[in-house]
Amino acid sequence: MEELVRTNDLVLISFLESILEEAGIKHFVADGNMSILEGSLAVIPRRVLVDSDQIQKARMLLRDAGLEHELRPETGQA
Repeated sequence: MEELVRTNDLVLISFLESILEEAGIKHFVADGNMSILEGSLAVIPRRVLVDSDQIQKARMLLRDAGLEHELRPETGQA
């Protein structure tokens, strides 16, 4: 899996999950349970991960939704 977005914004994560689910792109939100360690301060960002074979499609969807500024830099692997 590759990192698509890293953010503390729970509303953004919910929106991203909605976009990805509607497109049939499997994803995983990592670090969602870290609030136990951080005391619910949202200091540790959550990462939205997508299968490597669907990362480009997911990136395109986010660009189309006007969220290009939220994307993590491409790793160069395809």
